[in-house]
Amino acid sequence: MIQPRIALDVFSDYVCPFCYLEMPELDALAERFNGRVSLRWRAFELRPDPEPTLDPDGDYLHDIWERAVYPMAAERGMTLRLPRIQPRSRLAHEAAAWADAQAIQHPGAGDALRTALFRGFFEESLDLSDPQALAGLADALSLDGSALHRSLEQGDHRQAVIDDQRVARELGIQGVPALRFCMDGEHAGVLEGAQPRRQLFLAVERLLDALG
Repeated sequence: MIQPRIALDVFSDYVCPFCYLEMPELDALAERFNGRVSLRWRAFELRPDPEPTLDPDGDYLHDIWERAVYPMAAERGMTLRLPRIQPRSRLAHEAAAWADAQAIQHPGAGDALRTALFRGFFEESLDLSDPQALAGLADALSLDGSALHRSLEQGDHRQAVIDDQRVARELGIQGVPALRFCMDGEHAGVLEGAQPRRQLFLAVERLLDALG
């Protein structure tokens, strides 16, 4: 199978509302440029251990949600609620990597679990640091929750998450979402922050024009 010449690495975190808000824009990008652009989600922990997590009742979160998150959610037709907790996201990233690895037996498993992780956290305050809760998500998607739980205990995909974080650091990425474009395997630029659909389309069209 011929791989697309343009690749997009999506660095994101499951505790970042703007990453969730970018999902429909990326879905539209994938549909518009089907077969010409490949998307890969990559892990980025905003607050890795031992950095303290945010106060779920603090002024910072309430302010940014009122000023930016709720207006963007309304604009993009999405429902988000300020979560009652602020867990660490390492295990959620490992769970998504595990789901990606199930793609041969379960096509689309990675995308389905990613959506469930975002939706669970931003609509139901799902504890992303709870292995049992993550296994329950897998079971709800007809995946093997017990196998996911074992994988998390063994740390099967921990190094992949750490490697993604290292790549992001090398690229100078400090916040998410961050979208790294590559053309024929070569770095072609990074867009940081939640991008409108039109901006994403223009970025890809410029790269396609450059390819000729």
